[in-house]
Parts: sequence; C-alpha cells; structure tokens
Amino acid sequence: MEEFIKIKNLSRIYKMGKEKIYALNGINLDIYKGEILCLLGTSGSGKSTLLNMMAGLDKPSSGEIIIGGVHIEKLNEVQVTKFRQLNVGFVFQSYNLISSLNALDNVSLGLIFKGLKKKERDEMSKNILEKVGLGERIYHKPSEMSGGQQQRVSIARAFVDAPKIVFADEPTGNLDTKTSMEVMDLMCSMARRNNQTLIIVTHDIETSVYADRIVDMRDGKITGIENNKSKILLSGEETI
Repeated sequence: MEEFIKIKNLSRIYKMGKEKIYALNGINLDIYKGEILCLLGTSGSGKSTLLNMMAGLDKPSSGEIIIGGVHIEKLNEVQVTKFRQLNVGFVFQSYNLISSLNALDNVSLGLIFKGLKKKERDEMSKNILEKVGLGERIYHKPSEMSGGQQQRVSIARAFVDAPKIVFADEPTGNLDTKTSMEVMDLMCSMARRNNQTLIIVTHDIETSVYADRIVDMRDGKITGIENNKSKILLSGEETI
C-alpha cells in the first residue's frame, strides 16, 4: 500500500506550573492511502490529541506530521485551513450540525468555500444524502431527526466532496448499538469504495474491529498495533 501519512517522533507537552504533562510522547506511525485505521484508547490516552495534530487543529511541541508530502506542523493558520478545505472531512461525536439549517444546507455549507455555485452544491449534497439513506429528509432540520439520522448528515457532509482523508472522532459515542453498526458500515463502505483514508478515534472495542489496523494508545504512547484480518460485512460485501 502507498504510504500517505507519516508521523515522526511526535510529542505534545503541556506545562502545569513546573510539571510537564505529555499528551503525546514520541509517536511514530505510518498510515497508508485507502486504509481504515483506528486509534483506540481510554480517556487521556492521547488518541484525540493525535487526531487533532494530524488535522492541523493543534501544533506539536516537537516532531513531524507529513501528509501527502506536506509538513502539516510547518503550515501557518491560513495554509492549514486551506489544506483542510481541500483534503479533509470530519465526523464528530456530537454531530456539529447547525440547528437552524436543514440537512441539505448543512451538507452544502462547506462547499461554499470551494467556489461552487448553489445549484452544483445542492446537487452534490442531495446526491450524497440519498446515498446515506436520507433522500426523504433532505429538508428536515436536526431537531426533526434522530441521533442516527443526524450522524448520517454528518457523514454526508464529511464525504460530499470526496476528501482524501476523513477523521471520525468517537463517531458512535452518542448512538445505540444497532445504530452504531449502521453508521460504521456506512462510513467504512464509502471510504473503501472511494479509496479514502479513514481515521477513527474511539474507546469502544466493537467500533475498532471495523478498521484494517488498530493502534492501541495509553498515556500518550502507542502500546501496540494490531492488523485486523477478520472479515467484516460492509453493505452486503465481504471485505478483509
């Protein structure tokens, strides 16, 4: 597989008085194009901090993050924002939808920054909403949808412009078991179909089994990497 993300000796240190707190402590990790990777760990393990570093939402204290040949840690705020707009999609635990907008407008909002005309934005958004099973709810606001439906809108928003990377931070954290499985099936099948790199942060072992590799984290360090060779049913197709 083609190496896409390279993390070298990455650390993030917070100072509390004279004490140093290592949120990340010397992380080295290669992630491949089209790979579904899970960062697994309890609260405080450093998994969300690592995701934020890769997404350019926070700066490391030391080390390198290279995505597609670009040193993310060297980009200024304007440059990293542009990089995210062109390459990254996000799925959040709390959905992060705008309550006053319907599903169609929530999905199409990010496309404005790409300079697309409204007709094209709406067409792309309607198409992806239909793919995630919300074709009949495109004009519904978040308050008119269940948690699972809101997360599907969030997934549609993340995948609408086929980004190279999708970061999913505890995507099933607010969902019941059945809905969690549906959401994971949906995200993983879309990522595999489009050869997108999907990075999932979770504390849930049942969620982690959907990944190609599981990276166990504890106290800011990687404690193990498991190649997940079990077969998973995704959208009726058996995938390794």
